[in-house]
Amino acid sequence: MSIVVTAASGNLGRLTVEALLSRGVPASEIVATSRDISRIKDFADRGVEVRRADFAESDSLPAAFEGVDKLLLISTTTPSERVANHRRAIDAAVVAGASLVAFTSMLHADTSTTSLSPTHRATEEYLRERLPSVMLRNGWYLENYTDQLPQVLQGGALVGAVGQGRISAATRADYADAAAVVLTTEGHDGKAYELGGDEAFTLTQLAAAISAATGKRIGYTDLPVDEFAQVLVDAGVPAELAQVLADADRAMSHDEMFTDSGDLRRLIGRPTTTPAEAIAAALR
Repeated sequence: MSIVVTAASGNLGRLTVEALLSRGVPASEIVATSRDISRIKDFADRGVEVRRADFAESDSLPAAFEGVDKLLLISTTTPSERVANHRRAIDAAVVAGASLVAFTSMLHADTSTTSLSPTHRATEEYLRERLPSVMLRNGWYLENYTDQLPQVLQGGALVGAVGQGRISAATRADYADAAAVVLTTEGHDGKAYELGGDEAFTLTQLAAAISAATGKRIGYTDLPVDEFAQVLVDAGVPAELAQVLADADRAMSHDEMFTDSGDLRRLIGRPTTTPAEAIAAALR
């Protein structure tokens, strides 16, 4: 029986496979799946079993999930296709006899007002009805900001529509460690973990942290949601994605990406990565 990690070619999936290996799971007991297995050949070279899985192709899933014990279902990226894709994967996990499915949902999925939340709620409901499951309600990624550092430093400002909303962000590695814990320990069935960083921040505070780390004066420019969406489009972000991101900022202005649950810290057994630590790592 194996631990299956979907979307292993993506950032979170790749880090989760690494976290499982670090926790001592034999490579032979891990199955990494991707639509394009050439992107995870390095895992195969290390003894991890690599299989092709495309959630849009039901016929690819029985072989991909064969022998599964626990499955990490990483949320797919295209909102319009997400629920159908997830349902096909869940149905295949049922047939394969999975004992537990962990799903990477979003923070406060049951109450969130973002345009992203309905697909996560629908997946959670479908999954709960069919299999023992645990919801990993991941908060915002610190990388959503640290990946922007070159542009922020060039422009001298962090731009958004969050107002003074608090954000409990953590690194992808933090969330991957939590997934690895859930996949390798017992007692998680039926849980919904609200996962976020220990040190919540506003974007004004994050701009100040960037200033402190770089010695360059960085401010936070807060815009109306529609104006922020246009800024993203002007920067080359596709219009549909720009609307999704701007809407996420709107929700964050109401603390919808804030949590003080402590779930992430307790799962990984250590403090979460701080914004200052993530900024320092990105600047190296």
